[in-house]
Amino acid sequence: MNYATELKKFATSQSIYSGVRISLAIVIPSIILAHFGLLKEFFLFPLATSFVGLTDQAGPFIRRRNALLLAIFSFLIVATVASLVKDFPLLIYLEIILFGMFFSLIGVYGQRLAAVGGLSLVVLGIFIDGHLTGQNIFKSLLIFFAGSVCYFLIFLIVSKIQPYKLAGQMIGENYLELAEYLKIKSKFYLENPDFDELHRHVISQQIKIKNLQEETRETVFKTRQIVNESTTTNRLLMLMFLNSIDLHEKLMTSETDYRKMQESFGKSGFLNSLSDYLSKLSEELTNIGIALQSGIKAKPIHHIDSELEKIFEEYFDLRNEKLNPETLENFMIMRLILVRITDIADEIKTMYKVFSQDKNLAKSLSSGLDLEKFVTNNEKLNLKVLLSNFSLKSSHFRHSIRITIALLIGYSISKLQFLGIGHSYWILITIVAIMRPAYSTTKHRNLLRLYGTAAGAVIAYGILFFVKDTTALLVMLFFSMIMCFSLLKEKYSWAVFFMTIYIFLSFNFLNPGNVNLIFKDRILDTAIAGIVAFVVSYFVLPVWEHTQNIDLMKRSSISNLEYFRAVMDLFSEKKLGIENYKLKRKDAIISLANLSDSFQRMISDPKNQQKSLENVHQFVNTGHLITAYIASLSQYTKSADQYPEIDFEGWNTKISAELRATNLILNQETAFEQTLHESQIQPEDSVEKLLERRKKEISETEVFNRRDPNRITHLTELKNLSEILDLLYDVAKEQRKVAEKLGL
Repeated sequence: MNYATELKKFATSQSIYSGVRISLAIVIPSIILAHFGLLKEFFLFPLATSFVGLTDQAGPFIRRRNALLLAIFSFLIVATVASLVKDFPLLIYLEIILFGMFFSLIGVYGQRLAAVGGLSLVVLGIFIDGHLTGQNIFKSLLIFFAGSVCYFLIFLIVSKIQPYKLAGQMIGENYLELAEYLKIKSKFYLENPDFDELHRHVISQQIKIKNLQEETRETVFKTRQIVNESTTTNRLLMLMFLNSIDLHEKLMTSETDYRKMQESFGKSGFLNSLSDYLSKLSEELTNIGIALQSGIKAKPIHHIDSELEKIFEEYFDLRNEKLNPETLENFMIMRLILVRITDIADEIKTMYKVFSQDKNLAKSLSSGLDLEKFVTNNEKLNLKVLLSNFSLKSSHFRHSIRITIALLIGYSISKLQFLGIGHSYWILITIVAIMRPAYSTTKHRNLLRLYGTAAGAVIAYGILFFVKDTTALLVMLFFSMIMCFSLLKEKYSWAVFFMTIYIFLSFNFLNPGNVNLIFKDRILDTAIAGIVAFVVSYFVLPVWEHTQNIDLMKRSSISNLEYFRAVMDLFSEKKLGIENYKLKRKDAIISLANLSDSFQRMISDPKNQQKSLENVHQFVNTGHLITAYIASLSQYTKSADQYPEIDFEGWNTKISAELRATNLILNQETAFEQTLHESQIQPEDSVEKLLERRKKEISETEVFNRRDPNRITHLTELKNLSEILDLLYDVAKEQRKVAEKLGL
């Protein structure tokens, strides 16, 4: 691992940028208040600032602004009600039920409102027993409201000063994840690779890329300033993002029969050279990603053209030495692999040209797409959507019941006098932080919370015991705060670790000498909340991942079918258009990633709930291969006239039949047997005849030493195209057989 590069990635990311912004919004007012001796009295001000800041998730300006306004309003309502009923036990339990159900249920409108709902419940925990409000409720609420508005004003100012900053950082993240994807791919060419482990990493990375692309797509396409303003910057940002999506497809097309390549070229040393070159291309993508995050121009770090020339020279030397009728097809496949790698290298060179900020390039940018069609539709804010989820069939409703019950139990435990809990609200906050709709996610966050809290508490205790210098403690507090807010999304355990440290340090400044009490309460409250969350998630209306598998399989299978048909249409005279093809590509990738994500979570479910685990795993793997092979096929969509030797109509019928049969089986329809008759047809290709003729020529004549990297024989293209279609059919058939095994 290159630690310098990893540090640059983190230091330029939107995570650290957001973490610093929230931390400064908290610390600066706190320092001013402390200077005048008012921090303890006005503690709710920075607290409110942090809560509102945590609801500020990446996305278009308008949606962020609206979510922040909703958060401020929700927080004020919850704080007011909680403050007014704090002395009425029965009403407290009633407010937990009402707020618990409502604010956890608004997650049906998407992650942004789910964050607002979760933080609203945190506010409830803070205000529920009035220990922070004091006697003057109105004054406390006013201070809390002022702190909320403070972050909102900072948000408006920063958005005005740096309108493109977030978009650039998110697009940069896309390139960083593509770099990691390419790095994984490079390992397939190393000596004795663990294919199964690498395939798992590939699928996991696909999930990350899909999620990030969706977030970025919304930000880029929905932000008026980027889409509609005719400035060089926004057009180039759009170009960079669109090219990252196309590059992702090119990386997917590099899927091949790695085992066969290892058998054919493993001992030659050539595969190691390929792996090394792909690693260098990965480093170039990382460099581009960091530059985008930083908002600076990127310059190449390797001589990728000269390095590629060396690769080709090595290939030609090997071909001239080893080419014979038996190895011909292997060299053809390898030649096409080099074509794909060349395409990736060309894309990277184009990206570096974009950094030149060429105005002519910017003006010429036109995607030709209806960008609105590519944005995921979020649920509209209407009451019907909410009411339609008032059913035990709804996972959101079941989650709302679970979290409400957990909050009721947690609050009841916090009132038990014999436990001597001094910070009871930590129990409620921890329950809200841990519990998620899926049992597996709740279990995972529970463990991370426990580990992070325990480690953070020990370190914080040590800091307060040995460090007495106030300035040093302030620096540590500020650093911990930044790291907490920066890591909250990606590294939850580390975020909790730093959160625990800054909480300890904060309370020490407010009430020096109480470290033993804080240590005891923090550990005890986390343990209690963790137990409550685990028990409720396991026993109260749990949602097991296996219950969603079939629906996700259906979506994935139909999406791949439509993606395949869209690609085949590009070979035909129909030519439904590039927009239709790209929409189907997007749907296929998203559906596959959702299925893969669900499978990953199912592994964490109890053993008795891991239904058909092996079959689901096979379905995910075959789905990944189908999508990758379709992507490879799309690289040849010039026209069927270019490849008269291949019976595209026959292959379309044959492969579509297998893909359609899988979907019919999953939908428990009996008509799939009739469909399978279509899969038995034999396409009338002439590729094999041409191959045999070429093999005969090689056996009878001397191989001409041609060394033109830009020259690809028509036969080589035909061979690869034929192989892709053959592999696609085989994998589609395998997936259909897996669907049959599920025994629906």
